Amino acid sequence: MKKPRFLTMVTLFLLLAGTSSWAAGAYITDSFEVTVRTGPSNQNKIVSMPSSGQAVKVIETQGDWSLVRLATKDGENQEGWILNRYLITRMPWELQAAAAKEQNGVLKERLARAEQERNEFKSRETDLSGKLQSATAALEKLQGEFDALQKGAAGYTTLKKDYDEAVSALEKNRNTLEALSRENRELKSSQQDKWILTGAAILLCGLFIGLVVGRMQRRRRSLY
Repeated sequence: MKKPRFLTMVTLFLLLAGTSSWAAGAYITDSFEVTVRTGPSNQNKIVSMPSSGQAVKVIETQGDWSLVRLATKDGENQEGWILNRYLITRMPWELQAAAAKEQNGVLKERLARAEQERNEFKSRETDLSGKLQSATAALEKLQGEFDALQKGAAGYTTLKKDYDEAVSALEKNRNTLEALSRENRELKSSQQDKWILTGAAILLCGLFIGLVVGRMQRRRRSLY
């Protein structure tokens, strides 16, 4: 009794597994004549003939057939039965080649952009290098001018100091000269006064002597 029951359970499991619904992704295999029918047999009517590589959704499977949903050329969804041998889970080689070609084109485009950016960067680097050299030369020139200006400023400061000292010494000597000139003038004036007084004294002495001598002579004459 247990063995028939076990066989019955296995049979039911296989039937359920065969008719279970699973919306798995799949592709039409690399074949040129693929038909989708209204039922799971070659006697059923053909409803469409999808192209190789078209993506479909597997709704359920019964034996060698699977119920699939695919998009028509009008963009509407269509369901039908297709043999399992026409379904593959991997992407068809043609689609893989097309995807690889597209990816290769994208990579080539990225490579071209990278090469262009590299050339632009190299050009900017060359331009910046030239500008840096020019700026360095200008900076060195300014540094030289600044050093010369500093030296000139130091020389100017020294010269200004010497000039101020010379002006001060000249002013001092001028004041001294003016003082000496005043003293000389005063001395000359004093000497002139002394000479005048001396001359006057000599003149008075001469007059006095003349008077005395005259009187003495007159007395002598009177005595004779």
